[in-house]
Amino acid sequence: MSLALLAFRNMVSKPLNLLLSLLLLVLSVSLVTFVLQLSKQLSGQLDKNIAPFDMVVGAKGSPLQLVLSSVLHVDVPTGNIHMEETGFLTKNPMVASAIPVSYGDNYKGYRILGTTHDYLDSYGASLLEGELYSKSFEVVVGNTIAQKLGLKLGDTFTGAHGLAASGGEAHDDHPYVVTGLLKPTGTVVDRLLITNLESIWEAHEHEEDHKEDHDGEPTDEEHHAEDHDEEHDHDDHKGDHHHDEEHDHDEEHEHGGHDEEHHHEEREVTSFLVKFKNPLAMVQLPRFINENTNMQAALPGFEVQRLLGLLGSGIKTVNGIAFAILLVSGLSIFISLVKTIRERKQELALLRTYGLGTAQLLWLVFLEALFLTLGGFFLGWILGRVGIWVASYFTKASYGHKLILSGFDSTELALLCVALVISLVATLLASKSIFNLNISKTLSDA
Repeated sequence: MSLALLAFRNMVSKPLNLLLSLLLLVLSVSLVTFVLQLSKQLSGQLDKNIAPFDMVVGAKGSPLQLVLSSVLHVDVPTGNIHMEETGFLTKNPMVASAIPVSYGDNYKGYRILGTTHDYLDSYGASLLEGELYSKSFEVVVGNTIAQKLGLKLGDTFTGAHGLAASGGEAHDDHPYVVTGLLKPTGTVVDRLLITNLESIWEAHEHEEDHKEDHDGEPTDEEHHAEDHDEEHDHDDHKGDHHHDEEHDHDEEHEHGGHDEEHHHEEREVTSFLVKFKNPLAMVQLPRFINENTNMQAALPGFEVQRLLGLLGSGIKTVNGIAFAILLVSGLSIFISLVKTIRERKQELALLRTYGLGTAQLLWLVFLEALFLTLGGFFLGWILGRVGIWVASYFTKASYGHKLILSGFDSTELALLCVALVISLVATLLASKSIFNLNISKTLSDA
């Protein structure tokens, strides 16, 4: 009988001891691998989404909230900013691009984003079918939304005010039409409905005009009183009417050409997504904006690292607990081996009489610990991956991101080495009595 088979039989002969050691080892390994994979993929996904932009400019408030809302689209905006206040961004020689984004509406919980085609280019988004929007209330649909809601080319829908899936007032007078479907990008684009800025402006201008007309509409009595006053004053001011009309006509002619341009400057957007030409801009521009304007500038890379730092304390705590359980598992293996050696002294002494040396007996004990460690580690690794698979459903449903089931990485291989070292140390400590084994006395006592 080979030593490996003998070690395996010795291990399974004590099922309760085996179960306890396995449970501790599986629990520790599954916790460590799950947390490491989750944090690694979360960090990678965040980096992928913020990579196209170096700075976000928006309304004063929390810089982290500004990044989460304007870049990652998982929070509410800090407010709006006027287009006329951001003219210096596009003219600054240190700025490669400044892309405006505006939102505030949703369709079944998915955000309707108003922006330019440059936004799609920044993420490398391309059309699966159809064409990009060219007029107001034309929209292209992210891949995740298209699959989940079953939207197709030519479909129409109406957006609702607000970012929540329910409770917002619908913009029934301005239905959107789907002109294009996007290929999957693995970024926030997959869960956005993207249109031009004019669509957002026109939808909300109509809402404001409708509200003003409704609030300011005079009653029948007020109409009658106004008509009576106008009739009474008509003759008194008849002589001045022609002069006033000419004056108003001249003013309208003089300022009419500037109305459209002025109206455009007064419009608002949620934020600007900025890409720098050189690293110097990262030092100068944010400080200038924060100190000299009514807006704030936030650096996505810095804010995401700060967010991960906040999450990192929790991750470290969970990993610390998992490593503590791993040490307890090593202690359990040590106790199990000590008990096994004491119970099998006669068997070990008999094996010595058959010609096995001390090193071979040590190897026999180590094989038992090795089988236990490898079995517990791989079961724990599989359980950790099952946890990632389950968590993937929640992250995809909430954020549109699917977690990837990957193979062994360097950190997990290092964890395996730690587990093997703990098993080796436990074996050496538990096998101390083998070096002092008195064969004749042990066999005679049997």
